Amino acid sequence: MDLFVGSEKAGVFMKKDERTKPLRQEKIREIVENYIVETQEDLAEHLRRAHIAVTQATVSRDIKELRLVKAPTGDGRSRYAVPNVENGTRRESRLESLFADAVTSIDASGNIVVLRTLPGMANAVASALDAAAWSEIIGTVAGDDTILAVVKPERVVPSVAERMQKLTGRNAVC
Repeated sequence: MDLFVGSEKAGVFMKKDERTKPLRQEKIREIVENYIVETQEDLAEHLRRAHIAVTQATVSRDIKELRLVKAPTGDGRSRYAVPNVENGTRRESRLESLFADAVTSIDASGNIVVLRTLPGMANAVASALDAAAWSEIIGTVAGDDTILAVVKPERVVPSVAERMQKLTGRNAVC
């Protein structure tokens, strides 16, 4: 038996099978490459206009699976973008770019490095930091403009904070 998902009211139906997800995710890549998409709701609306019915949970999972990142638009806002991260060099370059553009301060306490960013940029910076896979960082937690990076062992916190500060291109203030 075939299962269909969609909205009778909107006249939108899609066969739910193994082809739906890859097609939807390819459409998401196309949308974020061609439009400024600032929120999950913006992305869901673009998909609906393309006759693809989605829930917020599906959009959220797709964003995570596609490893979409938030990138600055240049006017103080941010948008979803497809990362061009295929190797360590690009990862570090992206990390340097995000740190230089978005990180406003770095401080440390105990085994935690606290990074402050421009509003809305903490998730993008934390994602890039996670992708860089620094062995000393065992995890990050990001809010809107603050990141907590948990460092292990604690004795390397000063060198991690200094390494982060260098990525900003500014003199240390922590």
